[in-house]
Amino acid sequence: MRIALGLEYDGTAFCGWQTQPGGCGVQDHLQAALARFTAASVEVTAAGRTDAGVHASAQVVHFDTEARREAFAWVRGTNAHLDASARVLWSAEVAPEFHARYSALSRTYRYLLLDDGVAPAILRGRVGWYHRPLELGPMREALALVAGEHDFSAFRDAQCQAKSPIRNLGEARVERVGALLVFTFRANAFLHHMVRNLVGSLVYVGAGRQPGAWLGEVLASRDRRLAAPTFMPDGLYLASVEYDPALRLPAFRRHPLLEPPSP
Repeated sequence: MRIALGLEYDGTAFCGWQTQPGGCGVQDHLQAALARFTAASVEVTAAGRTDAGVHASAQVVHFDTEARREAFAWVRGTNAHLDASARVLWSAEVAPEFHARYSALSRTYRYLLLDDGVAPAILRGRVGWYHRPLELGPMREALALVAGEHDFSAFRDAQCQAKSPIRNLGEARVERVGALLVFTFRANAFLHHMVRNLVGSLVYVGAGRQPGAWLGEVLASRDRRLAAPTFMPDGLYLASVEYDPALRLPAFRRHPLLEPPSP
């Protein structure tokens, strides 16, 4: 049967999602935990491949198995063998045609950024940091220019393996929540480093180094060299993966900082 799992993990403990020869990926740790729990080899497929240092509060995976377990047993049994920096939050038996990646309708990433003169200590590795306050107005102007369907080549990593640079960015906004800026990006799919490249350029705009209109010019150029450098991974979270509600997948637990007020 096919099982779907919902996970959260602290990306600072891993070298990214994808399996690596040294076994340092979240996928490596999860597959090893499932193999110990089921006494059989297990290969999992994820909704999104997060990079080293990137976190997830709502990762979804699926795998096929002959093992029979109750839903709560998949959670507790897997967690008993899993690194403490990752946790299975729920499990569900799904139809054979369900695919964690290809069945997803959209994905939402959030970036938490502290814009303050002193770098974070308690939140180190959990939020990004810029050394002075950023202006919301120009960044919101810039975000309006990149929302919608575009060729995002200017914000695409050179190693990106996606067949097309065209993406539909259905939501692009920024809110101030307490001491943090919370950027929200929802799209059908994302290019490699796309969110971090967008955030890096938005920081240029918020800091007054470039006007809001500049981001639209960079987007239209399709030239990665014209955008800002890739921003640090620390504050990036895979915050939601959206599926057809008819699938009735369990809900993830809420994280207040990752749920800014609606515009």
